Amino acid sequence: MALFRRSPRRSKPGATDFNEGIYHRPPLGLSFFKTGVLALIVILILSYFAYTKELPWADEGYTATATFSDPATLRETAPVRIAGVNVGKVTKVEPEGNAAKVTFSVDDEGLPLHTDATITIRPRLFLEGNFFLDLRPGSPSAPVLEDGASIPVTQTATAVQLDQLLTSLQKPDRENLARLLDGYGSALDDKPTNPDPTQDPEVRDLSGAEAVNKSFNYGAEAGRGTSQVNQAFLGEQAGDLRGLIDATGRVFSELASRESDLRGLITNFNITTGAFASESQNLEATLSQLAPLAEQAQGQLAKVNASFPPLRAYSRALLPGVKELPATIRAGNPWLIQTNKLLQPEELGGVVHDLSIATPQLAQGTYNLTSLLKQLGLTSDCVTNVLDPTGDVVINDQFSTGSPNFNEFFYGAAAEAGEGANQDGNGTMLRIQPAGGPVEASTPVPGGNPTIPGIAPGDDVLFGNTIEAPIGTQPLKPSKKPPIKTNQACKKQKVPDLNGPLGGIGGPNPVADGGQNAVIP
Repeated sequence: MALFRRSPRRSKPGATDFNEGIYHRPPLGLSFFKTGVLALIVILILSYFAYTKELPWADEGYTATATFSDPATLRETAPVRIAGVNVGKVTKVEPEGNAAKVTFSVDDEGLPLHTDATITIRPRLFLEGNFFLDLRPGSPSAPVLEDGASIPVTQTATAVQLDQLLTSLQKPDRENLARLLDGYGSALDDKPTNPDPTQDPEVRDLSGAEAVNKSFNYGAEAGRGTSQVNQAFLGEQAGDLRGLIDATGRVFSELASRESDLRGLITNFNITTGAFASESQNLEATLSQLAPLAEQAQGQLAKVNASFPPLRAYSRALLPGVKELPATIRAGNPWLIQTNKLLQPEELGGVVHDLSIATPQLAQGTYNLTSLLKQLGLTSDCVTNVLDPTGDVVINDQFSTGSPNFNEFFYGAAAEAGEGANQDGNGTMLRIQPAGGPVEASTPVPGGNPTIPGIAPGDDVLFGNTIEAPIGTQPLKPSKKPPIKTNQACKKQKVPDLNGPLGGIGGPNPVADGGQNAVIP
């Protein structure tokens, strides 16, 4: 009999038949608790983004600050709007003295802002609640407001709230307002009981309302004039009125700093007004003539009005110089002090006294100087027209150096001065010592004593030896002196021809034949 071992029957795992190593392993991934915590964090982050609509690490972009005298109930995250469109939000509200400093951001679509930008705190709609910043970027011609810059309190405002309007009219104020309206009605409706005899007859017996109605007859012309005045106040360019108000503020600030001087001004003004009051009749007569004068002056005023634009341009051009004027005055004060000292009698005063004595003589000398100046003029013309051209001529002779003859003249003068420096007991005379040589030469001496044979030697001939025989002299000696034309101005005389016939070569002097052919020069 064969023995068999039955293998166990394989069946599906059940409640009692399962592999514990496979089915009892811990679950893969996060646990249910960790998954819930992670989902809660994601929900919180999404909720934060849904409410704030911004990333906490993102840059705020362009920011600026504005100072408000009354920030109302403005809070952080309040919107910033331009023409009703949200372009930013308030990021910080902090006190600054008696005012409040508000920091706000502006998106790219709200840029650029300009230095004349204005901003107002306005209430939002009833359902929105709170307030928002109503921003006006300013005029394009103004400079751009840089990032982080500040808008001053003069360019900010806060809208009036309904509660402020209601609380301003308390019972005492309402009673006063009622009395005011009652008195105003009486003033308009009641006729005068004691008419002023000096009043205009046209409205003397009328009530206030009737007189006002009559004034409407002149209202059109007066309104036109008022409109022109208001238009002129606006100026010709943007910011002129703001500049006028700013300048007026500086004027009143300076007046406030001079309170004592202003007090004296008011006192003097009171005295002046009293003086006018004492002359009221004459003043009234003067004022009665102002209307005809104004009519006559209309044509002139039009011309004056036309002169204002160039005057305004001139004033603006003059403004830098006026700003420098105080420094110029301070710099000129030391000079004025020294000038004052210089003008004292012991300084320039004495000089002026001496000049008062010398001036008549100087005047006489000036009168006599006119004839001298004429002669100097003639001399100058002679030098220019005759002497200078003559000196510039180059003499083309056998001794020519190629230089103008005035240079040769100074060359010879310098050489002669050097020779004349060698002197002896006979005086400073130019002496030329022949160098010696085989050729005997002689030249006569004009005015010398002739030789008396056997008695005395003469000195009318000079002898010497030279290396070579003299070949001649140049230029030729004229037979007579050239004429002097005293009846003709020098400037009109001809320039002499230095290279003409008289500039040729003449006979030698001295000669080399023992003096037999010597010619007295």
